[in-house]
Order: sequence, then structure tokens, then C-alpha cells
Amino acid sequence: MIAVESVLRRERAVMAAALAALVVLAWVYVWRGAGMGMAALDMTALTLFPHLHPGGAGEMAVAWPTVAMMWWVMMIAMMTPSAAPFVLLYAAVLRRHAGTGQNGYASSAFLLGGYLAVWLVFSMGAATLQQALQPEGLISAMMLWSRSATLSAIVLAGAGLYQLSPLKHACLKQCRGPVDFLTRYWRPGRLGAFAMGVRHGAYCVGCCWALMALLFVGGVMNLAWIAMLALLVLMEKLSPAGPAIGRAAGLLLLAWAAATLLV
Repeated sequence: MIAVESVLRRERAVMAAALAALVVLAWVYVWRGAGMGMAALDMTALTLFPHLHPGGAGEMAVAWPTVAMMWWVMMIAMMTPSAAPFVLLYAAVLRRHAGTGQNGYASSAFLLGGYLAVWLVFSMGAATLQQALQPEGLISAMMLWSRSATLSAIVLAGAGLYQLSPLKHACLKQCRGPVDFLTRYWRPGRLGAFAMGVRHGAYCVGCCWALMALLFVGGVMNLAWIAMLALLVLMEKLSPAGPAIGRAAGLLLLAWAAATLLV
């Protein structure tokens, strides 16, 4: 019995360490600039202190694949911590039902792969939108933030309203209840694990897409902004007061939108 418990503890530790390593690698990639031609720390400084920017002349748009990869790795860094309980719970269920013949590590990887695949689709859409807005002068090609008070106010207000919407909280409920989710949507096998990851990722995008759109306001490569949003997502999903925190954030965003237009 002691040997079995030791093995189970080791498996939990391995899974947790693998998820932590993935998050760290994603953050390192973002920190180093994510292929954007400038370290994220430098871009954060320019975003927080725009007077240091020499001007808009000479700004060059980055290739779409690089932008899409930047968004995806950033989503991995921001969203994986809040998805970790779901992945670890799935692995624990497999361990308790070892007779299914499924390899826990492989099936968990398929589950996480399905989850991150949905965020890849989101990232491709965000990159496409970003590059569509840049030629119109609405998004800075270098700073990766909104140049338009109207655009900023629209994004802030849209995110604020969505934070208060029933759809947001229906999706959030799924993200906050991994036990209920696995009970309701369990599928056997690796393809079943991938399908569950896709479904959970879809709920997660439904919960958080408006918050991720705020990166267009604060700067896509603004480390302070990224960390703040990642913390908000984590509190929404894991804190007992998560729904209330989400609603409070929605009211704050609406006030911020109004202030943006007035100022």
C-alpha cells in the first residue's frame, strides 16, 4: 500500500512539474520578445512610459505567423495555470481506474493538447484582427496597443458588459467545476481526452475572450498588463469569490471606458 501511494504521489508531482515547466517556458518566450524584435521588458517600458518612444515613423508590421505564435504562447502562459486543476483531476481519475488501459501521461497530454488547440484558433483570430487594424492606424505595429481612444473605449466597454453577461458566467461555471465537467462530458481513450480538452477550452475561451481582447488596449506585449489579466483569470476560476470578482471587474471596465472617452 505504501509503495502504491508513493507511486501516485510521484505521478502527481510529475504532472504538476510538467505543467509548471510548460508555463515557465511560455513566459520565457514572451519575456524574450516572442519574435517581435524587441524584448518584452523594453516594450513594457515603452508602453508604460510612451514619451520614451521616438515616434511612429519606421514602424514595421511583423509577419502573421510570428504574431499568431506570439498570441498562442502568451495564451499558454496565461491560461495553463488556471487549467491545471482540470488536467490534474483528469489524471487522478485515470489513476483510480487503472483498469481502463489508458496511459495517464499520454491521455493527459491529449487532454491538454485539445485545450490548447482551441486557444490556438483564438490566437490565429486575434493575430488576424491585429494585422487588420494596424494599416488603419488603430493599432501600433511596434507598441501593439490601441492608438484610438474610441477603439479603447469600445473594447473596455465590450469587455465590461460581457463580464456581467449570463453567457460569461455560464462558461465560468464550467471552468470552475472540473468535477462536474468530467462527470458530464467524460469520453474514453486518447481521442476522447482530446475532445474533452477541446470542449473545456471552448468554455474557457467563452469565459475569457473579452478579457484577452483587453491586450489591445494595454499592449499585447505589456508584461504588467499580461500578468494582471492572468491573475484576474486565475482568481475568477479558482477563488471562492471568483464570480463576484468577475462582476466587479466588469463594472470597473465600464467606468474605465467612460473615463477614456471623457479624457
